[in-house]
Amino acid sequence: MVIRDKSLVPNEYYHIYNRGNGKHEIFLDEDDYNRFVKLLYVCNSKIGFNFRNSVVGPKIDAFDFEREEPLVSILSWVLMPNHFHIILISPRLDLGEKYNPITEFMRKVSTAYAMYFNKKYGRTGSLFEGNFKSRHIGEENYFNYIFSYIHLNPIKLIQKDWKEKGTIDKNKAKDFLAEYEHSSFQDYFGKKRKKACVIDKSFIPDYCLCNHVRDLFRWVNADT
Repeated sequence: MVIRDKSLVPNEYYHIYNRGNGKHEIFLDEDDYNRFVKLLYVCNSKIGFNFRNSVVGPKIDAFDFEREEPLVSILSWVLMPNHFHIILISPRLDLGEKYNPITEFMRKVSTAYAMYFNKKYGRTGSLFEGNFKSRHIGEENYFNYIFSYIHLNPIKLIQKDWKEKGTIDKNKAKDFLAEYEHSSFQDYFGKKRKKACVIDKSFIPDYCLCNHVRDLFRWVNADT
């Protein structure tokens, strides 16, 4: 069943996610992952954007692109081989009823990445499994759950059943997450990198329990 909150109102938190059409992989190499993260940054703007004309031509780093005021504030994200997750909020109240900043942001990201991927791999047709899915985050418990889930999601790459059975090797899980670059995990736990500009920590709610390693790893450290 497709879950989609159609209202996507300002100043509310949303869990945004999608996966490859037919569950096929949408990230095949490091360049694919890096392109999507760069699009999370440069597409977060009302400014029209073409990667070749705006970044490749002028020979600038995508994270140096002058995007002006962003459409949304991204709090966390993770890219997996065949899907992605994002937590975001849009504080924009100045764009009118017919212009939804979350929908526009995701349209720009999805379209730009699909065009890049299809051209690179010589494919046609839909890359994603329909439109992006969204779920309103209206409760503290769910925010803390999904914030943790997003950052811990990569553990399934080394142990598929970790959520059901617990982590078999906790130290291995921690080390793997610390080295996994395709999420915002490193931006919360000490590593300085240009990708950090994708997220906006100022919108993390006061009730968030996951700003510290101790809290985030409560599932990894659990005996079950």
